[in-house]
Formats: sequence, structure tokens, C-alpha cells
Amino acid sequence: MNIGFIGLGIMGKPMAKNLVKAGYTLIVYDILDASVKELVAIGAAQGASPKDVASRSELIITMLPNSPHVKQAVLGKDGVIEGARPGSILVDMSSIAPLASREVAAELAKNRVEMLDAPVSGGEPKAVDGTLAIMVGGKEAIFEQVKPVLLKMGASAVLCGDIGAGNVTKLSNQIIVALNIAAMSEAFVLATKAGVDPERVFNAIKGGLAGSTVLNAKAPMVLEGNYKPGFRIELHIKDLQNALDTAHETSVPIPLTSQVMEMMQALKVDGKQGEDHAGLIQFYEKMAGVKVRKGSAK
Repeated sequence: MNIGFIGLGIMGKPMAKNLVKAGYTLIVYDILDASVKELVAIGAAQGASPKDVASRSELIITMLPNSPHVKQAVLGKDGVIEGARPGSILVDMSSIAPLASREVAAELAKNRVEMLDAPVSGGEPKAVDGTLAIMVGGKEAIFEQVKPVLLKMGASAVLCGDIGAGNVTKLSNQIIVALNIAAMSEAFVLATKAGVDPERVFNAIKGGLAGSTVLNAKAPMVLEGNYKPGFRIELHIKDLQNALDTAHETSVPIPLTSQVMEMMQALKVDGKQGEDHAGLIQFYEKMAGVKVRKGSAK
């Protein structure tokens, strides 16, 4: 099977590498030549445009920043829709608005091209080791057809419903992750200001009910003051905006999400939008006048 891969960013590049390592024939495209050359060096072929990639592939994967980028790459000039053959499949693994997924799928359907929306969770580390959680929306028969490919990039791939359901699930995921990081931040800042070593707090609570994958992944980063991005604050802002828009469209109040969104916006104003979302704790540190680090409690 020839697979096209469009979007070789912080997530897409390691995902594409895992497909090459799995033995698939890959045709890749990105606006950055360096990323394309890195994939070509390990055996991928270079595509000239999304249209070119689609014309040479049975399965096309997109991994792009947000809804406008997906619409442009798929429906725009020299886009996937101009090159994709009837019967081919587009799997959009970007995290975008569910309504945008449905709009793109409807346009592709006019050309008899199938689509799944399949956003992922796990950040760069899990993209690298191929253990992402993949949330999928679309037809069950199409999902079963591409599931073996998805499982070369993820540890799990779950069909959540019709087209758009994958991105609804991803938005739910991002709400939970954001609120987890905020709760961890409040707790660690409180512990530190109250004179208790936050590393000891982490070790004491991680095996109990407060323990979580988010806590285990982000607490060590916070304790080292390491905000090298696995998932940038600016991308979480994008996801929370999509969550808020979707919530408003469906008349669902999500007040806690709104609060965390404003915290992240404050960090963006401080120029920290390119840092890992674990850096949300800096919002609390600034208000409390304390730094959370190993042994930082007095």
C-alpha cells in the first residue's frame, strides 16, 4: 500500500518515521524542506504538493495544526481533493473542530473519497515510540481497513462514532488534560508555599486516587523546571478554543475549561506560548511568588 503523509511537524514527523520503519511505502510533503529530507533519508519519497501526494497514494494521512490548514491542504489549490482517486481514503490525524471534519468529509464524498478523523493523544514522546492513543470518527468498514496502519503509530485506535466523533473525543481529552495540569499546579504551589517538598508530595500521591498519566508525565518536568515542548501551550490554546466553540454550538457550559483557557492566554501574553503545557504552573507560581522545584520548600 502506498501511503501519503502530509504534515511533518513535532508529531507528524515521528509518526511518519514509524510507518517507514514498519515497511510501508511513504510519499511525504511538508512546507519545510528539512523535515521532508529527513524522511527521504530513511526511505520515503518526496511529494511536490498535497495533490501530488494524493495522486500517488491509496491512503493519505494529514497531520496539521488546525482546521484552516487542513481545509487548505485538502480542499485548496493543489490540494488532496484534486489528486485523490475515487476509492482512496483520507485519514486526518490533526486535532481540529468537529464541524470542519464534517465539512471536509462532505466535499471529499462528492469525489467518492472516504475520510476518517483520527486525532491523537500522547504528545511527542508517544509519537516517537508509536504508542499514541488514536480516537477515530467515520465508517466502521473504513476504520477496519486502515486500523493496522494506525496501530503502527499508536498503542490503541478506537472508533468513537461517525465522522467528527474522533475530534469530539479529542476535545474531551484535552479538557481533562488541561484541568489535570491546572489541578497539579495548584496543589504543588500550595505544598511549596506551605513548606512541603513538592517532589515528596508527588511521590506520596501518585499511587493513590489523585494519580494519573498526566501527573506522571508532567510532574517530573515541573520539578526540574523543564518546559521543553512535547505539546506546546499555543496548541493547547487552539484545542481549548475548539472545545469552547463546540460547547457553545451545542449549548454546553464548560466553565472550568474557560478558566484554564484564560490562564494559558496569560502565559501567551508573557511570551511562553511555545513552552510545554506543563508550564501552566508558571501562572500559579507568579501569583503566589514561589518556584516549584525539587527541594524548593523552605
